[in-house]
Amino acid sequence: MNSLQQRLSQVQEQIRSFAVSCDRDPTTVRLIAVSKTRPASEIREAWEAGQKAFAENYLQDALQKMPLLGDCDIEWHFIGRIQSNKTRAIAENFAWVHTLSSLKHARRLNDQRPATQPPLNVCVQLNLTGEQSKSGIAEQELAPLLEKLTALPHLRLRGLMTMPAATASTAEQHQLFAQLRQLLEQMNEGGYALDALSMGMSGDMRAAICEGATMVRIGTAIFGPRT
Repeated sequence: MNSLQQRLSQVQEQIRSFAVSCDRDPTTVRLIAVSKTRPASEIREAWEAGQKAFAENYLQDALQKMPLLGDCDIEWHFIGRIQSNKTRAIAENFAWVHTLSSLKHARRLNDQRPATQPPLNVCVQLNLTGEQSKSGIAEQELAPLLEKLTALPHLRLRGLMTMPAATASTAEQHQLFAQLRQLLEQMNEGGYALDALSMGMSGDMRAAICEGATMVRIGTAIFGPRT
């Protein structure tokens, strides 16, 4: 194996080990490889090694790479900041959106999702740390937004997403991720069939998995440092 394949294998083993240590089934945690700024050749290499789901932050960068990988059965996830002038391209080219945080964008994504494609899977992003530099809604805004999202037939409401502060301690990571899990449980008690918790990156993956993450978004640990 080359270094990229080795790193991918190591991340997969870490996910398995962390899940087992928390008495979880490792197959309930999906690895989403964050390929932002990485060339199509590296994405293809990871795909050939068995990785099928890739996440992009920057729409134009993603749109340039997608045609080069058209022969690969990649499941594309959008994890960047949503802008109104980009919703059509997101709706047309991605299977998942992790960063939905407004009804306006939800309506645009719904209206612009091609009828020939299945509903767009969406996670609502929450800003539970109150950082102004981060997108996402506050906890009290969640239930009203979910109620409105259920009326959009071309979106499939799947779950919730969040990120801890970069300086968060391990204990603070656990606390934040547990808070998101509890919110998902509360929403499901209210009748929503949410099944996705998108949380955890290279530096806080263990805490996220132990608190119930179903999708971890890992970039640097797979592709190496960005230049």
